[in-house]
Amino acid sequence: MRSVLIKDTTREERVRIVKQGLSFCDDSSCEACSGCSMGVGSIEAMYKPYIDGELELREVNMLHAAKAYVHG
Repeated sequence: MRSVLIKDTTREERVRIVKQGLSFCDDSSCEACSGCSMGVGSIEAMYKPYIDGELELREVNMLHAAKAYVHG
């Protein structure tokens, strides 16, 4: 498996990684349909910090999980 770390990928590869990872919903365009269980509206907006090289993929997912899930 290839690395998905920012230091090991180009911006274009990160776009492809995000789209490929989201292909499970049968609509890889993810244009703010708000129909997915992620509940973020625009998936591309959610992963923009990763695509732009600002946050690692795991950091984006952890930040979303911290905001989306209520403990207890």
